[in-house]
Amino acid sequence: MPLPPTLLSSLSSGLSEAGYQRFWHWRGWRIRYWFHPGPGDAALPPVLLIHGFGANLNQWRHNLPALSQVAPVYAIDLLGFGDSEKAATLYGAELWAAQVADFIHQVIGQPVALLGHSLGALVALTAAHNHPDWVKQLALITLPLEANREDLVAGWVAALALRVESWVANPLLMRSLFALVRRPGILRRALAGIYTVADRVDDDLVNLFALPPNDRGAARTLCYLVRSRTDPSFSPSVKDMVATLAVPTLLLWGDQDRVIPVALAAGLTALNPQLSLEVVPDGGHCLYDESDVDFNARIQEWLREASPSLQPS
Repeated sequence: MPLPPTLLSSLSSGLSEAGYQRFWHWRGWRIRYWFHPGPGDAALPPVLLIHGFGANLNQWRHNLPALSQVAPVYAIDLLGFGDSEKAATLYGAELWAAQVADFIHQVIGQPVALLGHSLGALVALTAAHNHPDWVKQLALITLPLEANREDLVAGWVAALALRVESWVANPLLMRSLFALVRRPGILRRALAGIYTVADRVDDDLVNLFALPPNDRGAARTLCYLVRSRTDPSFSPSVKDMVATLAVPTLLLWGDQDRVIPVALAAGLTALNPQLSLEVVPDGGHCLYDESDVDFNARIQEWLREASPSLQPS
């Protein structure tokens, strides 16, 4: 279904020119995705990218066009984020992983190379664990180990989440708080605390975070997200899922990550020989956006390395 005019799709990010944006309906909810068929002779599997908490597929704006030069590429807005529906439901890694698995099955129609960032990495890991037949290889950009609020988002959002939990029963206070949080100036300062490359925090980046909160039901969805992330059932055990991975898995982690410190990666590779860790020098939490040229080259090489047909004979 063609994408109707929406706030995010109107941004001049180049994604509309570089590929196609569509809606897919899942369990009665509207989901936005982007895709490009890739080169006609692509021997690589389709790539599916999953964004982090509070973000959306537009944050891959410097990656999607480059990756589509070597493979078919898809990106999706998780339920509750971006231009996907702001559903009134409890959220969790299992729900989003089911969304991803059904998208692969119903829309892409073949196993994929799955790539996720932060919360998206947790979702990608859960999807690969629950549906290994639909994932050929896995790339995780930082990985929240305990799926708590500190691991998933920066400190300013964690503090906000605590306030929302205490105010959620008061709609007037909730609306006032939400109106404050979505102000571009507030978002710019928050992003400046996450990004290590200051000039990447530009108007385009601020807008792609500022526009979705204007959607109908966005404030209510924030309440559900806060409640969900404090629930013990929000995610299966990350270490248990890593230990049972059955596909080649790349873990990328910036050594300057201010949200999820790289020290948390210690010991993960010992859990499974399928997992390899690459620590990116001077890389921040959003290393794919801050150092996109290097990141795109790493991912293209990762795709080729895991494709036997492209290995030298």
